Amino acid sequence: MSRGLYIHIPFCRSKCPYCDFYSVRYQQDAAEKYVSRLIDEMKKYNSSFDTVYLGGGTPSVLASRLIGEIIRAARENFNISPDCEITVECNPSKDLEKDFEDYAAFGVNRVSIGMQSARNSERFALGRAAGQAQVAKAVNDAKKAGIYNISLDVMLGIPRQTIDSLDETFEFISQMDVTHISAYMLKIEENTKFFEMKDRLDLPDEDTVCDMYLKTVSSLRSLGFDQYEISNFSKPGFESRHNLKYWELEEYLGLGASAHSYFNKKRFYYDRDFNIVDDGDGGTDEEKIMLGLRLNKGIEKNLVKKDYSRFCKSGLLTENGGRIALTEKGMLVSNYIISELI
Repeated sequence: MSRGLYIHIPFCRSKCPYCDFYSVRYQQDAAEKYVSRLIDEMKKYNSSFDTVYLGGGTPSVLASRLIGEIIRAARENFNISPDCEITVECNPSKDLEKDFEDYAAFGVNRVSIGMQSARNSERFALGRAAGQAQVAKAVNDAKKAGIYNISLDVMLGIPRQTIDSLDETFEFISQMDVTHISAYMLKIEENTKFFEMKDRLDLPDEDTVCDMYLKTVSSLRSLGFDQYEISNFSKPGFESRHNLKYWELEEYLGLGASAHSYFNKKRFYYDRDFNIVDDGDGGTDEEKIMLGLRLNKGIEKNLVKKDYSRFCKSGLLTENGGRIALTEKGMLVSNYIISELI
C-alpha cells in the first residue's frame, strides 16, 4: 500500500495576520536542528509512499540544501515510488530561481505558490510582501527549472476585494498557464491579528463572498480548470494526488510539530514538542461522509442513514445512481449539510 508523506516546516519570515497554523519565526540554527529531528523521526517508521508534501509554515524559507536533506532522508528511510508526486509550498517574496533549480535536482516535481490575489493592494492588506510581479517571476522560474506542475493559492472574501477585482486574479491565472488552483474563503480565526482587527477590516459581506465563490467556480471552469473538491481546481490529470488521500481516506504519515497522521488505521499527531498524541481510530463512516462530500464525485449514498431528500429538493445535493454529491450552492453550506447527515 502506497501512502502519502506529509512533512511540516513551521518556519516563516513573519506571521501573516490571517494565519492560525503553527509557525515560528525563521532562525537558521533552529531550522538546522528541526530538520535533524525530522530525519530522526523518519527512522521510527517503515512504509511506502507515492506522494511527499512539504507544507508549513513556509518550507521555501529553508536553505534549499535542507529541503534536499529532507527528501534524501525520506528516500533512505522509506520506499519512495519512482513516480512520486513531491510538492513544496513556496512564498514568492523570496527570489526562488536558484531554489527551484535545486528542488528539481532533488526530485521535486510540484510547487504550491502562495499568491492569494493578483491585485497588489489585496495582497498587501493580507500582510504579503510580494506583489504580482514576484508571483509571476516565481511561476516562470519554476518552469525554467523544469517544474511545470504549479498550484496557486487564491483567497476569497479578503480585505478590499470586490467581485470585479477578482477578474484581475483570473486574468493573471490565465496568463500564467498553471495546472492547479486552491481557492479558499477567508475565515477569521482566534489568535490571529485579523481577529484582533475584525471590527476594523474592510471585508465584503457574506452574500458577496458567496457570489465570489460561485464566480470563481465558473471563471476557473472557463479557463479549463475542473473543480474536484470544494476549494480545489485542476487542469485534467493535475489533481493534487497528495491532498486527495485526505479526502478519500487513504493513509498518510505526518512528521513534524503539529503534523497529523492517519496511519495503520490510527489517527495521531505530533504536538509542538514532537510528542506523539493519540487521536483515536480512523476510517469510520462518519469520516467517509465528512471528507468524501468535499469531493465533486461525492459519496456512495448507502453511507448515509439519514433522510437527505430535502437537500436534493432544495438544489443543495444531487443524486446520481448510487452516489450523492454537493452542488455548487451546496458547497457554500457544506458544513451544515454534513453535520445534518452524520
